[in-house]
Amino acid sequence: MPATPDSSGHETILAFDFGLRRIGVAVGQTVTGSASPLGVVSNGMEGPDWNRIEQLIKEWGAARLVVGLPLHVDGTRSDISALAEKFVAELDRFSLPVATIDERYSSAEAEQALIAARKHGTRGRISREAIDAAAASLIAERWLRNER
Repeated sequence: MPATPDSSGHETILAFDFGLRRIGVAVGQTVTGSASPLGVVSNGMEGPDWNRIEQLIKEWGAARLVVGLPLHVDGTRSDISALAEKFVAELDRFSLPVATIDERYSSAEAEQALIAARKHGTRGRISREAIDAAAASLIAERWLRNER
C-alpha cells in the first residue's frame, strides 16, 4: 500500500492580483501545488477593502500571502509597480510572510483560459472580476511551482 504524502509542511496561501479598481484573490495549497480563484476585493480611492482581506485570511487559514508584481515585458518596473509594492508593505498588518512574484502575462493568460472554457461550454460570460481572480490563481500556482 502506498504511503500517505507528508503534509507536515502544508501551507495555505492567499494570492493577489493587484489592480487599481479590483484585486483578484485566489487560495493555494502547498500540499497539492494547486490554486483556485476566490473572487475580487475592491480597491479604490480609500484603498483596498482591508476588512474583506482579513476575513479571507481567517476563513482560509492563510499562512502566507503572495502578490503578483506588475512588470513590463522587459522586466522593468511599470507605473503600477510602486502601488503594488505599497500594497505589499501594507499587508504587513496581518503579521504573515508576504512574497512577491513576477506576474507578467497573468491577466492575459487568465483571460485566454476563460475564453477557452467558454468555447468548450464549461463557463458562461467572462467578467473582469473573473479574469482578475483567475490571474490571482495563476500567480499562486507560479509561486507554488517555484517554492515546491
